[in-house]
Amino acid sequence: MEMEKTCYSVDQREFMQNEENVSFGSHRGKSHGNGEVERSLRRDLAELAASLRQHLSYQALMGLEWLPSELVPITQVMPDTLDEIRGELGECTRCRLHSNRRHIVFGEGSPSARIVIVGEGPGRDEDRLGRPFVGAAGKLLDRIIAAMGLGRQEVYICNVIKCRPPKNRDPLPEEIEACGPFLRRQLRAIRPQAILALGSFAAQFLLSSQQPISKLRDSVHQFEGIPLVPTYHPAYLLRNPLQKRQAWKDVQVLLSLVE
Repeated sequence: MEMEKTCYSVDQREFMQNEENVSFGSHRGKSHGNGEVERSLRRDLAELAASLRQHLSYQALMGLEWLPSELVPITQVMPDTLDEIRGELGECTRCRLHSNRRHIVFGEGSPSARIVIVGEGPGRDEDRLGRPFVGAAGKLLDRIIAAMGLGRQEVYICNVIKCRPPKNRDPLPEEIEACGPFLRRQLRAIRPQAILALGSFAAQFLLSSQQPISKLRDSVHQFEGIPLVPTYHPAYLLRNPLQKRQAWKDVQVLLSLVE
């Protein structure tokens, strides 16, 4: 923890302001001696300090590393930029996937995209080139984007996991825990008008759900106030081309949400 930064977050500032405004009503209107009043106030202050220590300890356990020195209005707090998020990710070694990767696949497209497309993770071609959706499934995704009347550079494409799992296996919980927060920050940085979640894994992660894609699709969900439309992954559509019609229905719903 960067303890030298002697400041507080909005939540903690408000907490302390509330505690400072506690009314010691039990001392009002009573004729206590000065010594008794002083002892009672000391007890109250000790309880307040203990409560504050407990609150800050909890925040530290939740990952809080420093506290801003001044109360900053929420309206002035700006999300990270994509470049800042990529810089913080660095040459990531937060989970075991880094040991076999060739490239981190962060994402690509417009930082002001109206639509963000989220997949599961890189495959062999993506790992080789460091770009999302460039294999056979990516070519189908390109056709879907073109059918939407957009170019690849007009949307933003990324994955939940930034490194390829061995043999394209499903990501493990600790890998999701390490990588998932970066996706959430990417979405907050872009703040698109709508999100297209490709396949069960991406949809389940963003919606904190265990339901299969067959249950999640055909509905509009929400991710932090952003409309989210789940649909089949392009790799699945390559294996099950009869489902392309259903996927196109999902895309049409997505387009209806975008100005």
